[in-house]
Amino acid sequence: MSEFYRKKPEETLKTLGVTEQGLHDDEVKKRREQYGYNELEEGKQKTAIEVFIEQLKDFLVIILMAAATISAFLGKIESTVVILFVVVLNAVLGTIQHLKAEQSLNSLKALSSPTAKVLRNGQKTEIPSKEIVVGDVLYLDAGDFVSADGRIIENYSLQINESSLTGESVSVMKSVEVIDKDDVPIGDKKNMVFSGSFVTYGRGVIVVTDIGMKTEIGKIARLLGTAQEKKTPLQVNLDNFGKKLAMAIIAIAAVIFTLDMIRGLPLVDSFMFAIALAVAAIPEALSSIVTIVLATGTQKMAKENAIIRKLPAVETLGSVSIVCSDKTGTLTQNKMTVQYVYVDNKVVEYDKLDLEKPMEHRIILMALLCNDSVTVVKKEIGDPTEIALVNLGDIYGLDELVVREQYHRVGEIPFDSDRKLMSTVNRIDGRYLMCTKGASDVLLSRITKIETSGGIVDFTEEHKREVEKINRDFSSNGLRVLGFAYKEVLEGHEVGLEDERDMVFIGLISMMDPPRPESAPAVEECVKAGIKVVMITGDHRITASAIARQIGILKDESEVVEGFEIEKWSDEELINKVEKISVYARVSPEHKIRIVRAWQERGSVVAMTGDGVNDGPALKQADIGIAMGITGTDVAKDASSMVLTDDNFSTIVKAISNGRSIYANIQNSIRFLLAGNTGGVMSVVYASLLALPVPFTAIHLLFINMLTDSLPAIAIGLEPHNKNIMKKKPRDIKTPLLSKAFARQILMEGFIIGAVTIIAYHIGLSTGDSVLASTMAFATLCLARLFHGFNSRSNESIFKIGLFTNKYSWYALILGIILLHSVLLLPPLMEVFEIAMLNTAQFSTIYALALTPLVLIQLYRLLFTKSS
Repeated sequence: MSEFYRKKPEETLKTLGVTEQGLHDDEVKKRREQYGYNELEEGKQKTAIEVFIEQLKDFLVIILMAAATISAFLGKIESTVVILFVVVLNAVLGTIQHLKAEQSLNSLKALSSPTAKVLRNGQKTEIPSKEIVVGDVLYLDAGDFVSADGRIIENYSLQINESSLTGESVSVMKSVEVIDKDDVPIGDKKNMVFSGSFVTYGRGVIVVTDIGMKTEIGKIARLLGTAQEKKTPLQVNLDNFGKKLAMAIIAIAAVIFTLDMIRGLPLVDSFMFAIALAVAAIPEALSSIVTIVLATGTQKMAKENAIIRKLPAVETLGSVSIVCSDKTGTLTQNKMTVQYVYVDNKVVEYDKLDLEKPMEHRIILMALLCNDSVTVVKKEIGDPTEIALVNLGDIYGLDELVVREQYHRVGEIPFDSDRKLMSTVNRIDGRYLMCTKGASDVLLSRITKIETSGGIVDFTEEHKREVEKINRDFSSNGLRVLGFAYKEVLEGHEVGLEDERDMVFIGLISMMDPPRPESAPAVEECVKAGIKVVMITGDHRITASAIARQIGILKDESEVVEGFEIEKWSDEELINKVEKISVYARVSPEHKIRIVRAWQERGSVVAMTGDGVNDGPALKQADIGIAMGITGTDVAKDASSMVLTDDNFSTIVKAISNGRSIYANIQNSIRFLLAGNTGGVMSVVYASLLALPVPFTAIHLLFINMLTDSLPAIAIGLEPHNKNIMKKKPRDIKTPLLSKAFARQILMEGFIIGAVTIIAYHIGLSTGDSVLASTMAFATLCLARLFHGFNSRSNESIFKIGLFTNKYSWYALILGIILLHSVLLLPPLMEVFEIAMLNTAQFSTIYALALTPLVLIQLYRLLFTKSS
């Protein structure tokens, strides 16, 4: 956008080629051809088919599809069908999740006002806002949404709420005056208006300077398009692990295939052995199980007011080390509220006023009379500052409409941003009083008297110093201060600006957008959990610092910086300084993204909270974006990974706790799957090295992986919440999923499972029946993995965590046994699975061997593992 804020209104009109008649139809047509429509462009959306194909590019999936192809070529249709079913199911789940996620630009479009009032062909007319062109003269009134960016050419006490762009909850008082400065932030461009903001008071006339993607909101739309969504730590770990596992599987399968060929085995048998090994090693159900566990976790979190829009966000929460929080509407209530009243030489808390005292009653009456805002059926209409005064009256049972009807307004001098005052004349008890409110520094210069409980006396220098001191104290604590004064006027006198002098001072009313009551405890709990909370806001430094101190974010004033300071720093400088900064004030959307990226460059997992349009890009850039559900814009919600339905910062802490527990459960599920697969691979390799018959067919191994494996893995993922998990520091994302300790545990447990399977296999071989040997090995491996599900619930003994605390583990065991025995006993399934009939002794042997890993591992934990 050109620097129209530095031009006079008449210069702006001349530059844009606009006459006093506005634009004519032929000129509108030319400009539409030049600038296009006043709407936001949609980014190119991937089709469902494109997304589906992307899901099939995973390395493990490619190996599985290769195995399915070879199985089909060799006539093993059952194996082919089962493998392809698993692959397609995972791809469909991933596609559905992706297609629900990308809606940010559509929501940005919805912010546009449907109609706008413009001057065309010398006449005021209403048009669809998308038809606005650069140079249109636009009329704004209280209650209007601003449809385009523009320079103010006429101002009549215009006030605009720009919180969705700047984060400031207080409406901006607009002006037509030139601002002769460089690099002025949006919040300080008082002579400009911006698309997506809202007129709260007064009226104005503007000339449109930018439309569509050229507006400030359009720039945010572009940022949303360039901000990259991060893969979660679990996704990165699983990707890396999957590639390493796949390479290991290929290497082992190649060696085994070569050995079989050297021994003179038929090519077909060698291929099938290699496929069986690949199927035994690949945890086919891993992606589905992780998805199911994450989805179940989201249901629990939804009941606790945290809606997860993207499943991987659940586990990301568990590794969050930085929470970058917006101030307005997130840590605060997004509502101006009176805090203190200075009246009769004393400061009184807002709810401790005594209406029996004349002065305290009078200042509340004046706050309601010199005021244009109202609340109707809980709907607040007007300037947030005036609404705060109306709400103060409500505390004392004073309805503004009743008060204004009782003390009728007979005259007024509207608020003006230049003089910073507003006055009304009301008939009060037979007298005509001019009530004035405004900036205290301006008001004090017009005061000659002061009312005290002892009467009205001269306003001395001592009185002035005292009032100025109280004003400074309020301001230094981030409070917005209004001064109140009055004077008596004659009946019928038409008041003017010259009357706003020689007034009687009555007091000050201070207000702020206060912290949510639950914010401080939530911040404290974050600190205990090793999580740093950082405030990022478009608000002023003093206000931001005051709030941050109250809730425990800010300890030292040196930890506060403003946006203009960040502008001067390179990305490298910001990365070096970011660790020592707790509060960022007067920042822009670009600053927010830089701050998030700086923390990410330091290796931190960053959560960003917000509710405004301005938060959208940073929410998307963060490892996890958290939007407010009540006050949040659609843009913020659609760019986020998680939405808080109660707008409660403390809900984030609960969500992080749940995220940590869910990650631990997923890790235990993965350990369970890999230990079982290790036992299966060990059995296959053992048979190959000794030139024994194949212990399993591919369909045996798929049955184990998809049913008797999946059920316990899901049950482990539903393990109850660990109460002590928030006493630990966040998980280091650099720690690989398959750490040395984790790998040793998997190999040890897998070795025991493999050993009992091989023993069962040899017992079967001793009868001379290879089909019976395969059946005993298959049944033992199935049961051993089902029982091993209890080992994998925790690193502690099941007797310490509670044998019956996870009912799902028992459901998985019982259902798994039923499914296995269906295959072992029902003739149609026995034929498909190539199962031999087992006698009672063989069944007893299988159960004894299958229980051995459970007994050994539990004894070890009882004797040698300390409770964590």
